[in-house]
Amino acid sequence: MKDFAHLLSRNTVSAAIAAMLSCAALSHGQSVPASATTTPTFREVTDEVGRSVRIPQPVNRIVSLAPSLTETVYALGLQDHLVGDTDYCDYPADAQKKTKVGGAISPSLEVIASLHPDLVLVTKSFNRLETVHSLDNLGIASYATDPHTLDEIIASSKKLSEILGVPEAGASVAADMQRHLADLQKRLGALPPKRVLFVVWTQPLISVGKDTFIADALRHAGAVSIVDAEQDWPQVSLEEVARLQPDFLIFSASHSDAVSPAVDALAALPGWNIVEAVNNRHIAVISEAVNRPAPRIVSAVEDLARQLHPDAFVEKPENGKENLQKENPPANPPPAAHSSFSPDASQAQLVTPGGCA
Repeated sequence: MKDFAHLLSRNTVSAAIAAMLSCAALSHGQSVPASATTTPTFREVTDEVGRSVRIPQPVNRIVSLAPSLTETVYALGLQDHLVGDTDYCDYPADAQKKTKVGGAISPSLEVIASLHPDLVLVTKSFNRLETVHSLDNLGIASYATDPHTLDEIIASSKKLSEILGVPEAGASVAADMQRHLADLQKRLGALPPKRVLFVVWTQPLISVGKDTFIADALRHAGAVSIVDAEQDWPQVSLEEVARLQPDFLIFSASHSDAVSPAVDALAALPGWNIVEAVNNRHIAVISEAVNRPAPRIVSAVEDLARQLHPDAFVEKPENGKENLQKENPPANPPPAAHSSFSPDASQAQLVTPGGCA
């Protein structure tokens, strides 16, 4: 398979394909968009994996093929331009009302084409090269993101806002994220980080590698993973976890009520009673936003920091009495994986329970 960064966009659509799509729309009683009958203008940009992409201007119709990109579109205030997304795009709630194009691994190209998008948004960690190649053959522009750190998530959101024609919204979102992260750094900078195990899957036990955006999120929350692996989704043995003895285990879930029974049952699973954090109930449960490289991830980082370092959020008012500071509003309203542009089915299974990417 050719490296995705060297895949060049095809800039010409055959007249036969254009005619076929137009006829299909008319046969179903649909009107052909104005962009199909007029000569559009284009802007050429380089996406985050190095492709040169010609994007119709303005971008009025967007399809998102990843939950993180759907969230970013909403954060930028462009939800009315989002005409389709995936089955996994569940936040905010309104995203569930959009036309569904199927899963991220094998979306329906027929449905995507019927939506006449100006641009399809994809992410290297969640979508396949074959999907991008097929969109290219249909003359549908796609733009790929690939952030690996919180700083890159901020930069990615800002660049996407410029491409979509709302740079002011992107600058505002970026500034808000940076402000919250700067406040965390001020509070946590002098504290020793907690040694943690981020649990992606329990059987087999899978965590995150040191070069993923989740590992970077842990660092911003005043934590460091005990797993020092080059792989994005390393499998870890319980014996190794017991040897390293993390201070906390961290889980992500859409609803903490749903994950609590599973966490409580950990001690009863074979071998887990040798992990002191399990016996001591040193377990943090945070939003699945930590799995998605989108602006809302900052809210999950703040939540984790409060659970790991509660004393850092105690304020002393003028009367001298200590009170917990009221929680700052999150960078976005509160609610991947990460190795190549073509994750296999097992990787997809690992990320989708938490709504990754």
